[in-house]
Amino acid sequence: MVKLLDDSIPAPKLIQHVGWSLWRANEHWQRAFRAEMVASGHRWFAEARANVLPHLDRTGTRQAVLAARMQLSKQAIQQFIDGLVADGIVERSADPDDARGRIVRFTKAGLEVLLAANVVKRRIEADFRRRLGKTRYLQLCEALAHLDAGLGQPTEE
Repeated sequence: MVKLLDDSIPAPKLIQHVGWSLWRANEHWQRAFRAEMVASGHRWFAEARANVLPHLDRTGTRQAVLAARMQLSKQAIQQFIDGLVADGIVERSADPDDARGRIVRFTKAGLEVLLAANVVKRRIEADFRRRLGKTRYLQLCEALAHLDAGLGQPTEE
């Protein structure tokens, strides 16, 4: 039988905070982005493996670094990359600095997907700019850039 929580301990009040606001804005942006990419023929953007792309440097990235950046197991990254390779979005090559390592790079088709994604991103940004107005949108971008600059780089390993 499950023990009930002590009724004398009240549930904490949910507070409004910047993290929640950032999360909700990001969720809106992500949903809009995924929906447009899927509608344009890239169905795999609705799958978890699409989350690899923002962590993949344009010149290529070691699989182990991708696992660390995404805080996932090497096996999970392997599966995501397998799917992206099967779709022709990325390719693997030997790591010249580590005989056991593999470098993941965008293929020509993958780079073309990134170009299509940029068009979608600009449309979503235009919607945000319309909602906020030009001045508030620029202020938001400046504030986020300032915050981002102080947060450091993604995990390398």
